[in-house]
Amino acid sequence: MRPDLFRVVLSHVPFVDIMNTMLDATLPLTVAEYEEWGNPNQPEAFATMLSYSPYDNLDNLGKLPGAPIPAILVKTSLNDSQVMYWEPAKYVAKLRTLKTNSTPLLLHINMDAGHGGASGRYDYLKEIAFDYAFLLTQLAVGK
Repeated sequence: MRPDLFRVVLSHVPFVDIMNTMLDATLPLTVAEYEEWGNPNQPEAFATMLSYSPYDNLDNLGKLPGAPIPAILVKTSLNDSQVMYWEPAKYVAKLRTLKTNSTPLLLHINMDAGHGGASGRYDYLKEIAFDYAFLLTQLAVGK
């Protein structure tokens, strides 16, 4: 809602396509999540969820004249059972069509990990180093 307040965003396995996920009762966690998120098959819950669904509200960025999109690194994993990889991919693809500035918008899909990222000690540290490298570069630390 206020991208101008941020300079860099690190988004790990973001749940951004709320409506499509919550409307698909065949996904393993969807029905169990109704207690927390609401049942989108009920009109009031549907309207509430739609009002804050990140993917469905990206078009509102065009209504923020001059609001720059911060540098964004979106990370997901192919084997994530909680946030399917296509959610962040779809989100980044749509955001790229709306973005008007030159800040980086990166999508990183870990082809071997699950919801928590890499599980090996050194692979996990490589992921952290990647995040810090992106963050520090965008903040121009050390320049």
